[in-house]
Order: sequence, then C-alpha cells, then structure tokens
Amino acid sequence: MRIVIAEDDALLREGLALLLRAESLEVVATADDPGTFLDAVDAGEPDVAIVDVRMPPTHTDEGIKAAVEARRRRPGLAVLVLSAYVEQAFATDLLAQGSARLGYLLKERVGRVEEFLDALHRVARGGTAIDPEVVAQLLARTRPDDRLRRLSPRERDVLALMAEGLGNAAIAERLVVTDGAVHKHIRSIFAKLDLPPTDRADRRVAAVLHYLDDARRRA
Repeated sequence: MRIVIAEDDALLREGLALLLRAESLEVVATADDPGTFLDAVDAGEPDVAIVDVRMPPTHTDEGIKAAVEARRRRPGLAVLVLSAYVEQAFATDLLAQGSARLGYLLKERVGRVEEFLDALHRVARGGTAIDPEVVAQLLARTRPDDRLRRLSPRERDVLALMAEGLGNAAIAERLVVTDGAVHKHIRSIFAKLDLPPTDRADRRVAAVLHYLDDARRRA
C-alpha cells in the first residue's frame, strides 16, 4: 500500500509516517500544504491519501478541496480525512460524490492505533470509515419528527454502525446478535426510511448519510 500524508502539524505528520512504516506500509511522500500534496499525488501514484481538513493558507477547507481534487486527478484513490473535531458540513460535502474508498476520522482516533489502522485498511479495500462521533452528531441533529422516529432503539443502533461503514458480520459482533438478526434489522431500516435495501456496504452507507444530510438541511 502506497500512502501520501498531507498534514501541516509536523509532529502529527511525522508520527503518522513512523507509525505506518512500522506497520510495513510504504509512505511515498508527506506534505504540509495542498499544493505539495497534489504534486505528491501526481508523482507518487499512491493508493491512499491521508489528509487534514484544515491546511494553509487559511486553515479552513483547503484539505477537503485538495482531497476532492486528488480524487479527480487519480480516480480510485482512497482518501482518509482527519479533523480535529466534527465538521459536519465538510463531512457531508466530501461524501456528496459517493462514499466508496473514503474515510472521515477525528484526529483523536489516530491515538487508538488499532482503530485507525482498521479504518485505513477498510478504505484502501474500497470501503468506508466514518468516525462514530460524526455519525452520532448527524443522528442527534435530525429533526425529532423525521422518519428516524419510525426506527426502534435497536434499529437506530444498527443504523449508526452502518453509517460508520461496518458490514453485517461486524455489526453482529458489536451488538452480540446473529447475522440473521442484523439482516432483518437492515431490511426494516431501509423500508422505514423509504430507501432500497442493498448488501453493498458502500452504497448503503452513502444512502444513510445522504438521508441524514437531507434531514440536517431541513432542520
């Protein structure tokens, strides 16, 4: 796996590089600004880019814009975005074109090495990894009278784990239920939300996030 890191905090940038190299992953370049990052994507032909949301010069959305441009230049590039705190609009904007090979994590998750590496490998394989805190805030900010009220407490638990990018087996393990029970809950969730059911994790996560974003915009 070839990786490019775009992070303007030198300590975090070098720490990430050391961590990944210790895991026998190839860090082909590191960058501290969007321009250098995009040059590295062009030259290094990475499989995955790890990108900070806020980068120079304004430290607003340069990282998000660079990530979108990197995916345009290199179709199929997996992107794992890091943010210091939940920036809901940035998360949904980045996901607007689809969620395959895409992750959005809080930086504090990097300190939980096993979780961070799991997310990295998941997006590299074509999946999705959304920070649980992002999912929780999206759920919390929807209107109380929207379609989410149709869901049972267990279905809401399953929905949150789906939005994180977990597959059926992982959800079953997390909730200590059978795969069959998870499949039944998912069918019910999609029926109640008026969304077509599917077994493809990336498509169902995208559907959930688009629905939640629509609810956020209406709130």
